[in-house]
Amino acid sequence: MILQNICKSYNGKPVLRGVTLTVKPGITCLMGLSGSGKTTLLRILLGLEKPDEGQLTDIPERFAVLFQEDRLIETLTVRANLRAALGKAWDEKAAETCLDNLGLPGILRESVSNLSGGMKRRVALARALLYDAPLLVLDEPFKGLDPDTRALAIASVREQAAQRPVLAVIHDEEECMLLNGRIVRLNDLQEAKHAEL
Repeated sequence: MILQNICKSYNGKPVLRGVTLTVKPGITCLMGLSGSGKTTLLRILLGLEKPDEGQLTDIPERFAVLFQEDRLIETLTVRANLRAALGKAWDEKAAETCLDNLGLPGILRESVSNLSGGMKRRVALARALLYDAPLLVLDEPFKGLDPDTRALAIASVREQAAQRPVLAVIHDEEECMLLNGRIVRLNDLQEAKHAEL
């Protein structure tokens, strides 16, 4: 998967300037200051925004995605939320195992509205982990998690990396180390350096 010479501006203000990035197997941790364009780059990769310039090649048709927002339907159960996303690929046993690994045993029939913020974040992560797609894209996956639940989430993401590439926006360098991920700094990419991972 290659993003080549990606440029994007909003109202005449450049956000991305000539970003080139090749994503290969393993975990790629995309780091940068707040407002530096990390989420914009992900949105371009996902086809949610178009670049002003540049090309995307070898991009998969489907992605498993965790956005900055949990994007769960509050009035439905955890089971209904996961099943809606997974469709025919729904596997209750796999869902239970994934939730157990994230420290959420026995919550499939809980209403999302009854969950804490950290629990909702892990349900949203479980939805992405369970979705079968060639690339897993995570935007601040561990936001709002305490050290114990973060450790469980990191272990689950690392396990996924054995099956498909993972591209994650991360703010904490320690999290990148715990993920055993390759750190790519967006500022370096904007200086026309090619990060090939």
